[in-house]
Parts: sequence; C-alpha cells; structure tokens
Amino acid sequence: MRIVAAVIAAIAFAAFFALGWQVTRNGEPPVLAGWELALQGHSALIAWWLTWSCYPYVLAPLAVALLVVAWRVPAWRARSLFSVAMLLVCWQGADFFQHYFMRPRRLDWVVKHETAFSYPSSHAAIAVGFYLLWAVMLYTSGLPRRPRTIAAGGLVVLAAAICWSRLALGAHYLTDEAGGALLATAVVAAALAIVPVKVFASPTAPL
Repeated sequence: MRIVAAVIAAIAFAAFFALGWQVTRNGEPPVLAGWELALQGHSALIAWWLTWSCYPYVLAPLAVALLVVAWRVPAWRARSLFSVAMLLVCWQGADFFQHYFMRPRRLDWVVKHETAFSYPSSHAAIAVGFYLLWAVMLYTSGLPRRPRTIAAGGLVVLAAAICWSRLALGAHYLTDEAGGALLATAVVAAALAIVPVKVFASPTAPL
C-alpha cells in the first residue's frame, strides 16, 4: 500500500509540474477553449454558493468540528486528523504553487474578479484533498452500507460541483482545475506513503 501510494505521488507530482510549465509557457490549449466557454456563466448563483465551500468561513468550522470528533471519538481520530492536515497542506500548497507558476487569471470572469494567480486551482485542490478524501474514507469505513454509500456519493458530487463552479464563474481554466486535482492527489498519496497510521482502517465506532 505504501509503495503504491509513493508511486502515485511521484507520478501525480510529475504530471502537476509538467502541466504547470506547459500552460505558463504556452497558454491554455486551444482545444479546451470551447469547453470552457460552454461551461461559463451557467447557474452563476449556484456556482457562487458552491465556491464558498472552500472559503475559510466554511472550512474553519469544519476543521474545528473534525478536531472535536478526533478528541471525542478515538475510532475516527486518525481519519479526522489526517483530513484536517490534508486540508491545510492542499490549501497552502496550492497558494504556494500559484506564486511559483504566477499564471494570470482569466479576464472573462463572472460575479467576482479574482486577482490571485491561477495555476493550480486551490478550490480543486481542496475539493479533491478534503471533500473527495472524505468520500473515500467514509465509503471504506465500517458504517452501514447504505448511509456510507449515500454520504460518499454526495461528497463525490460536491467535489465535482466545486470544480464546475470555478469554470462557471470564469475563475479558472480547465488546466488549473486539473493542476489542483493533481496536486491534491500527490499530497494525499505522499502522506499515505509516509504516515504510519492506517487512515483507511475501518473504525469500530459510529460518528
């Protein structure tokens, strides 16, 4: 498991850097422009609500709640602490690499003109490194099959919807979203290869 995770991390990091260098030097591939225009401007209000799910106003209470779960429910301690750590690393890692690649934002924005650098998308990194991570951890848990399947499915949809929202608002390119997802995949896989705790071990107590 740890060797597989290390291999996945190495491949994801390599793909992340390769994509970043490609788009910062050559711009967005023209073949993606049609997709980006087709997604832009639809259901802007819903997209704006979804984009809030990766802002501190939502993430900070979630992190505090998970720390309380880690304190009160030992069976879920490893997952809760791991997810909070991944949230912080993916969030700050995306911000760090935005300043590293310094890719300008799109100018055809909707609702709000965001002026931070563009690659990678921090929303995509959080969607994959936190929300999608929880989908996997819940699905592989010892909770009853129906609730964990519904909860995991809902989180998968949420993660995908967050990525869609950034495109609908014209806040990112598709390659920014891909870069955020690759970065989060690399971070989580690297952590799984390093951390000795089995965060995917089935808890014996309900949430």
